[in-house]
Amino acid sequence: MGRAGRAAIAEHLPRLRKDWALDFIVVNAENASNGMGLSADHAKLMFDAGADCVTLGDHAFDQKDMLQHIQSDSRIIRPMNYAQGDVPGRGFRVFEARGGRKVLVVQVLGQVFMKRPFGDPFSAVDKVLRAHPRGGMVQASIVDVHCEATSEKMGMGHFCDGRASLVVGTHTHVPTADTQILPGGTAFQSDAGMCGDYNSVIGMEKAEPMRRFITGMPKARFTPATGEATLAGVYVETDDRSGAATRIEMVRQGGRLAQAGPS
Repeated sequence: MGRAGRAAIAEHLPRLRKDWALDFIVVNAENASNGMGLSADHAKLMFDAGADCVTLGDHAFDQKDMLQHIQSDSRIIRPMNYAQGDVPGRGFRVFEARGGRKVLVVQVLGQVFMKRPFGDPFSAVDKVLRAHPRGGMVQASIVDVHCEATSEKMGMGHFCDGRASLVVGTHTHVPTADTQILPGGTAFQSDAGMCGDYNSVIGMEKAEPMRRFITGMPKARFTPATGEATLAGVYVETDDRSGAATRIEMVRQGGRLAQAGPS
């Protein structure tokens, strides 16, 4: 989320990759550039810090250079149900992780409480998971479900249980405390939380959002908060043969939130 979130990634991610011997890292960076979308330069920063894949969201193309850049960098994944017709980029991809393992990354947008209607996320994910069975074509599969409603995220988790290694929600910027492994071996958390300054209103400087809540009247543009950021996310271990998750823990590094992560 903005400059503070980028700084948290640049500071913490290289160390975490080394200390935790991470095989594959996904960063949702759809708010990395001034809180609205992702620029090509900031995408490079994510990859330089150690990301293997960057996912986007409903702000996928707010930074206009991403319309062209996503065509040339296949490590960036936009929501597969973003729009009908010819949309730049791709909504899923099979990556090769360290050790030669195949990892599927899929992103979809939810429909509940979103500002505009998107395509059905469930049928979109179903088609991809059927074509890339966990423990068969891929050793692990990750679904980033980018939506507002926790119920829709939970629905997606159970819909993918036994077929994905991880279903994790993004978009609402607040880490949830429902980290778990579902009965079919799919790791799940409703929202990974933002990498950003939590002394804020979901990453934005507090004054303008509070003014709008109190008065109903805008006065200025939203601007990302610039205090010390927390890196938030999830850590997952999987079984290579089945693709099932064997461990999941929430991650919080630096900033205002309590420290957490694998030991």
